[in-house]
Amino acid sequence: YVVPGFYGRDAEGHVRTFSRGGSDVSGAIAARAARAALYENWTDVSGLLMADPRIVDNPRPMAEVTYAEIRELSYMGASVLHDEAMAPVREVGIPVNIRNTNEPSHPGTRIVARLSPEVEKNTLIAGVAGKTNFAMITIGKHLMNREVGFVYRLLGILEHHGVAFEHCPSSIDSVSVVVDAAQIEGQAEQVLADIRRTLQPDELDFVPRIALIAIVGEGMAHAVGIAAKVFAALAGAGVNVRLINQGPSELNIIVGVAPEDYPTAVRAIYAAFVS
Repeated sequence: YVVPGFYGRDAEGHVRTFSRGGSDVSGAIAARAARAALYENWTDVSGLLMADPRIVDNPRPMAEVTYAEIRELSYMGASVLHDEAMAPVREVGIPVNIRNTNEPSHPGTRIVARLSPEVEKNTLIAGVAGKTNFAMITIGKHLMNREVGFVYRLLGILEHHGVAFEHCPSSIDSVSVVVDAAQIEGQAEQVLADIRRTLQPDELDFVPRIALIAIVGEGMAHAVGIAAKVFAALAGAGVNVRLINQGPSELNIIVGVAPEDYPTAVRAIYAAFVS
């Protein structure tokens, strides 16, 4: 069968063109419909790299990566395959192989549900990725932890202004929300004024630009010293860390740094894990 990509039919039956990367989604849907043993996605690169080649010289390619890892890395900008293309094949466990049409003999990268024992044994992290287009609001208030609905009201203010939050690290008397800088640009003062009026914080700080870097790996939860390597590398490179966050799955560590420190930080973290 030959199946055209890049367009489909919406709920009303109208033909619609997909966004960039639509052929990836088309291929994933076709693979699932055919109950394929493997979905090969042929593109112009030989698989996925552990870091952005515009920042790190000759980053190591990934032989294998899990659906969960690639989802985290794609969110932070490391995208070769459209992130929505994961859903159709992930739900039924069909592996994906990213291959290069200009170098067909290269094995590329396999995206799988679980890493093979050999790869899992010899890989501390899957990769490092990041973006510089975030902003951060930090609210401090004594006994915040006893004030029922505090974060609910904070997020309600953001919702009122049409701002979605990306991360929300907190401590007993403070909470930070990281947002897309473009969403809050032009209305930051109004958002901060609403926070002051509604939540009456003791402290309120706004950082208009902050870069986030994600260190991603399935094995991080079971390996000793991952965080130590990350922060030792950043300290050695003279990079100040503004934010630290880790999801409950322990699949990643996210650090926030000044945008001007972003390239240095990525190179330092990559070098700490790849000799």
